Amino acid sequence: MSTMSTTSKRKKAAKNLTTFAKAVQAVAKPAVAVLVWFLPLAISYCRFLRRTWKKIPYDASTFLIGVVFCFFGGLYPTLFAALQAAKHSGISTVRMACSSLADEALVIIEESKKDDDVDADGDGKADVKQIGNREYALRKTRLVMAKMNPTKVDSAVASIYNVWLAVAAVLKIQFARTINMALGIAEFINKPVDRFLRPTIQIVVPDEYDRWVPVVLSWITKSIAMSIAWYIQTVISAATSAMQGGLQMARALMRMGRKRGVKFLPADHETYIDEVAAYIFAGLGFYFQFSLHFDVPFPFNWLLWPFEVAEWWIRWTITKAD
Repeated sequence: MSTMSTTSKRKKAAKNLTTFAKAVQAVAKPAVAVLVWFLPLAISYCRFLRRTWKKIPYDASTFLIGVVFCFFGGLYPTLFAALQAAKHSGISTVRMACSSLADEALVIIEESKKDDDVDADGDGKADVKQIGNREYALRKTRLVMAKMNPTKVDSAVASIYNVWLAVAAVLKIQFARTINMALGIAEFINKPVDRFLRPTIQIVVPDEYDRWVPVVLSWITKSIAMSIAWYIQTVISAATSAMQGGLQMARALMRMGRKRGVKFLPADHETYIDEVAAYIFAGLGFYFQFSLHFDVPFPFNWLLWPFEVAEWWIRWTITKAD
């Protein structure tokens, strides 16, 4: 009986795997087309931004960084904290690794474009237009495996991962109080949920899915706890980053003024002008974030979706680790 049950489970698993493979093969062609179009644009745009940023004078770039921290520091607290930690954990290594991965991606994309034009049988029609989804997926997979430099990719991925481990360790220490608060709130919410809500849901849910109820409820309660704890941390981060960014803005402006011959601006250690200006900037920055309810409004949240995803992923990662 147990042998038959095991065989049945294996057949079911194989069937599910086949269905998944067919679904992957069905989207292979449009996915490759999107990547071939999007990745070169994204890589070129990022490299253009980096070249442009390097041309900006030091004081001007310092002022702009101060503006970001002063007016947006509370919107992405863990992301900005991760970037600051990465400066001391090897951000140049990450930059080189990303550049290596981008180079490999561009090589593969160019080879894929050449492969799309191949007409081996000479019938006047590209071979990739005459094959099915399965053959197309296998053809592109073989191309990637043949043209990719595995040593270079492995080294780049390992470098990024090692830097992330160091950054995650710093963030766990920096946000230890927030993490403990989130876990404490989750534990507090779990008790009434397990006592009152879980039995009711298990009555409604079919018996074969009962084991999923506590897991899903745990995810939900943890998400709620994270939202509460991280909102409190967001307010704190908005205030501290506004003060930090305000001071950075004030001192950068004073340096630019002195370089342009403004004589009434003394050195930073000889005056309180920079501190007074910093408090004004900090007040404006915190009020701006408070007016946004510490959240990026529509439609800018759509434009900044990579930052939104990165922020929530970092929060979840460093919280669930405990």
